[in-house]
Order: sequence, then structure tokens, then C-alpha cells
Amino acid sequence: MSTPSRTTPSCNIARASDASTLSLAVQTLANGGLVAIPTETVYGLSAAINNEVAIAKIFVVKGRPHNHPLIVHLADIDQLHLVAHNIHPDAINLARACWPGPLTLLLERSENVSLSITGGRDTVAVRIPDNAFTRQLIINLGSPIAAPSANRFGKVSPTTAQHVCDDLQSDVDLIVDDGASSVGVESTIVDFTVSPPQLLRPGGIPLEDIEMILGYPVQGTDGISRASGMLQNHYQPACKVFLVHTDNEAQQLIDTLVIQNNRIRILNRCDNLPLYATLLYSDLRQADADQIQALIAVLPENTGLGAAIRDRLTKAAGSEPPLPAS
Repeated sequence: MSTPSRTTPSCNIARASDASTLSLAVQTLANGGLVAIPTETVYGLSAAINNEVAIAKIFVVKGRPHNHPLIVHLADIDQLHLVAHNIHPDAINLARACWPGPLTLLLERSENVSLSITGGRDTVAVRIPDNAFTRQLIINLGSPIAAPSANRFGKVSPTTAQHVCDDLQSDVDLIVDDGASSVGVESTIVDFTVSPPQLLRPGGIPLEDIEMILGYPVQGTDGISRASGMLQNHYQPACKVFLVHTDNEAQQLIDTLVIQNNRIRILNRCDNLPLYATLLYSDLRQADADQIQALIAVLPENTGLGAAIRDRLTKAAGSEPPLPAS
């Protein structure tokens, strides 16, 4: 008996290194299409910020709630004043130290940014991605772009062009393939509309680095969703994710789940946190591809890049595990 073949999704993928891809991507965006763009964090689903029809398509394709804001991507810090105003000098200093890179600033919205992008708020989330192709795309387009992650809302973020194809297929007009995202988790979001600034989402730049640059502490998040990726349930694979604090807890959980006849996997874990972050979403997706039912993850320490990994795992599981008995 033959094994049924797996259907390959129909996608329009172009390599970033091909000479024609940049002009094709610019033309697609200029005509109101959606382009999946490579960045150092995850792949984004982009539209020109001045095209309301294209912006609306992003929400439809992702199945994203309209009150969940998008992040605006710039090519150069000089574009910042096009999309925001009343910018605190410390925000500028932090941006100069971290851009291009995985840092997003929440600022006061300028009239050039529509409320459809900001989820009806008077604030706008802004960053400059650390990807040469995407920055040149923005320059050639002559407009900043809005881009959430290029996947279905609430599911595991994409870090390769194939991930985007698997999720969105022909719903995206063009996917630009520039290899795997180097950071692998979304940007850190800092709110500069409050004083002192507030961490809204841990990400690719550790909080400790941000506080060192600023020279003072940043407030912790209050849990109120004011930017992308702040919902409790997010980044979720189809399999059930179980979180533990220690290897001993992991073994105890394995013993329980084996009795229940679950297909189990322990998430690959290493002390190299940048590598852990880079592989995280691919590992979550692979667990689903392998039809794993229970994925066990030992949480890293809540410091440095470990805070971002811990945040994504907690949202993938839907809740924090109880603290171990002392």
C-alpha cells in the first residue's frame, strides 16, 4: 500500500539575492499587494503604510483582530519623524544605539500613520529591521511599511520563507527568501509615551542592555495589551506545551504522560541562549510536523535573552507553571 504524498503549498517565493526580486517586491507593494519580508527577528507580512486597502488585507489574511496594532518598519532613523512626534530624547539615543536591530519603540503617532495600523490608538510602534534587503525595499518604495509576523494570528511565528508558505500559501502575493532569521524571536518593545519608559514585551535585545544604555531602570510590564504580542495565549503550536523549572520535574512529567500514551518530546535546550532563541520557533513547528502531542520545555532563567524565550514559551503554553516546592 503506497503512502499518500504530502501536498506542497502553492507559493510565490523569490530569493532576496536574485537581481529582479527587489523591484518585484517594490512593485507588489506599490500595487497594493502583500509581501512577506525577511528580518532578523521573524518574517513579516508587509504593506505600505499609505495603502489602507493593503493594510486591511493584512488583518484578513492573518485573522488578526483589528484592535491589535501593527509595527511600522523604517529604513533609516531620519524617517522616525514621519511616523511619530513628541519623541523623548532618550528614545532617540536608545534607537541610535540599537537600530537596525530587534528593538521597537512605542511613541506618539503622527497623522501620517492611520488608526487602522495602530489599532485605534494614538501611539505607534516603530523599528528599523536588521536586514539589508528589507531596508532597501523601504527606501525604493518611498514609504515605511507595516508588518506583523507572516503567519496566522496567535500561532507560531515564521523564521523561514517556507514557514510563511506553509501558513499563508497563496494568500500572500510574494515571499522574499533571505534564509533563516538570525535572532529568531520578536523585537523588544519599550513604551516611551510614559515616564519612566516601560517594557511591554521582552525580545531580541535584553532589558539589561536597554537599561545600561539609558542609565536608569525601565518599568516592568503591567500586562495591559498596548502593542503586538502581548496577549496571554500566543505563538501556539497545535501540540500541548508543558513547562517545568527543572530536569527532575521534566522526568516526573514524562512518567505521567507516558502512562497516558502521549507522543512526547522534550524541547531541545542549550545554555547558548542566542542559539536557543534562533531555533525555538522551528522546534515548535517541527513538533507539530512530527505529530507530537506533548512538548515539555524547561524554562530558562528570566534574565537576558532568557526572558524573551521564557515569555514565548509561557504564551505557547497559555500559562506559567507553578513554582517548585522549596
